[in-house]
Amino acid sequence: MPATGSRPLRADARRNRDRLLEVAVRAFSEEGADVTLDAIAKSAGVGIGTLYRHFPTREALIEATYRNELTRLCDAVGELLATMPPDEAVRMWMDRFVEYMTTKRGMADALRAVIASGVNPFAQSRDMLVGAITTLLDAGAAAGTVRADVEPGDVLTSLSGVSLAAGEPSQRDQAGRILDLLMDALRYRT
Repeated sequence: MPATGSRPLRADARRNRDRLLEVAVRAFSEEGADVTLDAIAKSAGVGIGTLYRHFPTREALIEATYRNELTRLCDAVGELLATMPPDEAVRMWMDRFVEYMTTKRGMADALRAVIASGVNPFAQSRDMLVGAITTLLDAGAAAGTVRADVEPGDVLTSLSGVSLAAGEPSQRDQAGRILDLLMDALRYRT
C-alpha cells in the first residue's frame, strides 16, 4: 500500500519502499525488534526521512514487512503453477512456506511489539494461506496428481508443525524429508 494514500508511488519511491521492506525483514529476523530504523535506512541506501515517509512508525514498518512476506508467499502460487506441474508446485511452495515461517519466527519480538500497540498483523493471514493452499490442491486434483479429498486447513496445520521442527539450520534437512513425506501423502494414487 502506498504511504501517500491512494495515489500510486513513483517508480523510484516504489523501489525505495521495496528495498526498505527487503532490508527490514532481514534486520528484524536477524537482530530482532531492537534494530534501529537508522540502520535499516542506511542498509537500504536511503535516508531516514525516506523510511519515515513510507512507514511513519516502527510498528508500521514491522507490520508492512510481515504483510509483504505473506503476500509474496501467497502470490508465488500463480508463478509456481505457471512454470511446473501442480504436484511439483505444491512441494516447492511447501519449502517457501517453511522459509516464511522461520523468518516470521525471527521477527517474533518485533511482531509482539506491533500487537502490543493494538494492531493484529495476523488477522487475515490464515485466510490468505488457506486460499493459496486451496489453489495449489485444486490444480493438483484437476491434473490428477494430488488427492481431491484433502482439506487445505489440514495441510496448513501440517506445514506449521514442520516449520516448528525447522527452526535451526541444522534441522532444515529433516524438515525437507518430512515435507517429502507429506507430499507423498498428498499424491493421487491409482
